[in-house]
Amino acid sequence: MGGTMDGTKQQRRGDTRQRIQDVALELFAEQGYEKTSLREIAEHLDVTKAALYYHFKTKEEILVSIFDDLSQPIVELIEWGRRQPQSLETKHEIIRRYSDTLAGATPLFRFMQENQGTVKELRIGETFRNRMMGMRDILIDPDAELIDQVRCVSALFTLHAGMFALNDIEGDPEDKRKAVLEVATDLVTRAHQASHPS
Repeated sequence: MGGTMDGTKQQRRGDTRQRIQDVALELFAEQGYEKTSLREIAEHLDVTKAALYYHFKTKEEILVSIFDDLSQPIVELIEWGRRQPQSLETKHEIIRRYSDTLAGATPLFRFMQENQGTVKELRIGETFRNRMMGMRDILIDPDAELIDQVRCVSALFTLHAGMFALNDIEGDPEDKRKAVLEVATDLVTRAHQASHPS
C-alpha cells in the first residue's frame, strides 16, 4: 500500500521539476539567459530558492536538463532506427517521429536559435549536432551517391526550417507542418529509390 503513496509523491516531485523547466525556459526566452537569475525563476514559480535548489543548483543545470529531456526522444529514435531494416517504411517512420519530436520541443529550439553563445558554451549545440549526425546516418544508405546523401541531410534541415523559417508564411500551423513533412518524406524517398532501383 505504501508503494502508491511514494508513487504520488514521486509524481508530484516530477511535476515541480518540469514546472521549473517550463518557467525557466519561458524567462530565458523572454529576457535572455544571462539576465535571468535563479531567484527570479523561484519568484515566478512562487517557491523558495531552497525548494528550487533542491532540484537544480544552477541555471546551467536547468537548461541542460531541459535539453536532455526534450532531446531524449531523438536518442531513442536513433536507437530504434539502428535496429530496423533500412527500408523505406523505416525511413518514413523516422522522419514522421522526428517531426513530432521537434514539434514538441519548439520552445527549446527557438531558445537555442536566439542564444547561440550560451548554447555553445554549455556544449548543448555540440550534443545536438551529434544527435543530428546520428539521425543522418540512419537515413543514408551506406552506398548512397553524394546527391542522395545531400537529400537525406536536407530532409532533416527541412524539418528544422519548418519550425522557424515558415513562421511568417501565411497558413495554418498544422498545414505547414504537414507540408514540411511531405517535402522531407519526398527527399528521403527519392534518395532511397536511387539506392534501391526496383
